Amino acid sequence: MNALLTETVTPSAGAGRIDWALRGMPVLKAIEKRLTEAGTLVGLRVGVALVLEPKTANLALALNRAGADVSVYCVGRNTDGRVASALADAGLQVFAEEGAGDERDLELARDFLRTKPDILLDDGAALIRLAHREFPELVASMLGAAEETTSGVRPLRAMNDEGALHIPVIAVNDAKTKYLFDNVYGTGQSCVMAMLDITNLQLAGRNVVVIGYGWVGTGVAKHAAAMGARVIVTELDPIKALQALHDGYRVLSLADAAPQAEVIFAATGIAGVVTALHLAGLPSGAILCTAGGGAFELPMEYLDALGTGRIVREAVTEYTLPSGKTVQVISEGDCLNCADAEGNPIEVMDLSLSLQALAAEQIATEATSMKSGVYPISVDAENAVAVIRLHHEGATLEPMTDELTAAMRSW
Repeated sequence: MNALLTETVTPSAGAGRIDWALRGMPVLKAIEKRLTEAGTLVGLRVGVALVLEPKTANLALALNRAGADVSVYCVGRNTDGRVASALADAGLQVFAEEGAGDERDLELARDFLRTKPDILLDDGAALIRLAHREFPELVASMLGAAEETTSGVRPLRAMNDEGALHIPVIAVNDAKTKYLFDNVYGTGQSCVMAMLDITNLQLAGRNVVVIGYGWVGTGVAKHAAAMGARVIVTELDPIKALQALHDGYRVLSLADAAPQAEVIFAATGIAGVVTALHLAGLPSGAILCTAGGGAFELPMEYLDALGTGRIVREAVTEYTLPSGKTVQVISEGDCLNCADAEGNPIEVMDLSLSLQALAAEQIATEATSMKSGVYPISVDAENAVAVIRLHHEGATLEPMTDELTAAMRSW
């Protein structure tokens, strides 16, 4: 029976995984229909530079079916080779190789940008920044881009403040239908579950330190606590720190929390939040991982320079510190849910990837009237995503009446 199912339902491993994800993506299906009927993307080149797995593959295919010429890029550590192969079989240009190293990733990134995308959908702003550094003629011809993450929107705003950003960019990450769901429920769940799957340990009874109480940190803390962890939050912002306290967590500086930390989730998207000095204060055997950002949050250069790293379990590297204590780093410090797990849940990514599709629509229709800068996605687009999902779940909204309208406007 299994052989029959494989033969008749999943013609290839990658195509089967893509089809499975699409079952949970009704919003993207609706947005694809909207784009196809409007013909908004017909003839445009769209570059998709996101984590390459089944859900993002469905975005690429939806844009392609809506008339766009789609190319796809991803770094090797975040590429599902089966999915990459399936997209290539479907006729898309794929610049991604599972397991590729940094040099090969950069070579593929440059080849991807040489396809001259009119619209670039990015994750972490790596390709937007590379285009500005090395392909100024491409940037001059682009309509615009969209950025999905907190760690990507931040440098783009810095570029804009310095006059170094030369295209309009839609900050998809700043949409409520992104950060309230993707960051909190999606990244929170997937990072905690990835840590548990990779280590085969439990969180119940363990001291877990969450660095940063933004939306991702909020989600990680929530899910870790649900698994029985004793959560400590470290935070720069006094308001967010107070919020964490009211949510029931202890709030300490990382220096004060380190001696108790059995598991650390860095969830800031800011480089260097964990230092060698912090490592020295950890108990031996502490586990370090990154949620939502990248290895730049951890002192990986320092650890690698020690020359003591050894793989003790798949995706777990143990380093011996000068003191003789050890620390365990998951996924070489990279965002663990993308590097060594399935990424965020399908239903959550349905919202975020639909926003990316609508951002492409907004750029295609409005870019000629937009100056360089970082822009919010339209409120109509945000509401459309929410309403489609609500209707799919059988929910109904309270209707706005004339009386309610009058009451809301009255003083």
